[in-house]
Amino acid sequence: MVEKNNIANILSLALLAALVVLVAPFFGTRIILPGALFADGTDGSIFFKMRLPRVLLAFVAGAVLSLGGMVFQSLFRNSLATPYTLGVSGGAALGVAVALRFGASLTLLGQSISGISAFIGAVLVTLLVFGVCHLRRRRAPEDMLLAGVAVSILCSNAIILLQYIGDESRLFQTMRWMMGSVAITGYQQPLILAAFCLLPALFILMHTREIDLLQFGGDFAKSRGVNAVRCQNLLFIAVSIMVASVVSVCGPIGFIGMICPHICRRIYGSTHAALAPTSLLFGGAFLVLCDAIGRCAAAPTELPVGIITAMLGCPFFLWLLYRNSR
Repeated sequence: MVEKNNIANILSLALLAALVVLVAPFFGTRIILPGALFADGTDGSIFFKMRLPRVLLAFVAGAVLSLGGMVFQSLFRNSLATPYTLGVSGGAALGVAVALRFGASLTLLGQSISGISAFIGAVLVTLLVFGVCHLRRRRAPEDMLLAGVAVSILCSNAIILLQYIGDESRLFQTMRWMMGSVAITGYQQPLILAAFCLLPALFILMHTREIDLLQFGGDFAKSRGVNAVRCQNLLFIAVSIMVASVVSVCGPIGFIGMICPHICRRIYGSTHAALAPTSLLFGGAFLVLCDAIGRCAAAPTELPVGIITAMLGCPFFLWLLYRNSR
């Protein structure tokens, strides 16, 4: 159960996140004034067809990555764990590299082959990591982490090989996608991403008690009546589906799953009944702000949001390493 003070924290953070989502579309390479939204001109079209869908996509992607990071940090009992440590990002990037190498101009069900290939690559890598861990009778979270790192290295080398044998135009396309971006037009992609991530996110929010117990180890969770292996596997699958969906639409956007849950844990505590919704809301608002910075920092040029999160995340990562070494 969520305590009253935690409910107040969640509601206040929800209001703050809503404010960020409402204000962010007005800022970009040029500022749009509220009075110009419904006047004749291009400002209203830019706001409703480009800026607002982009902000909604950034919020959904950031919320999903932050929630996934929270789960992995608890399962691995490591503040440096992120959804990308399990090779999901590498598998998606390899899927895009393959699609671009052999032509990605086709569409299927309204989606580009590039995005579909990213999702397939991420899912296949997840199944591979999952299968390797199931070969052992004892399936510890650390096994998944090590298997994910190994598979991620394999995917990175495969991408380098495809880039080496490919032409320069497709090499540029691959590099641009791997920077991570939420620059879109229209509401189709935010809606599709939200639809794919809804059930896995609800599953995580409904199993916060089990995550509380699992962060103390599988044996401790078993002693409290939790089927530790089954719960870990289902949480692993749920996070992998969410991250694969985000990467297939936005590319690999790093560090959100590490920064946001850690900040929320220090502010709101480690009880997951409060930490899960706050991580979700904070992660969404954080990525929206990072994208707004990318639109404004080098105007009239827009910086991919993945560059902004990396510039913020690398110092944070080094600080965590230093703090853990103490």
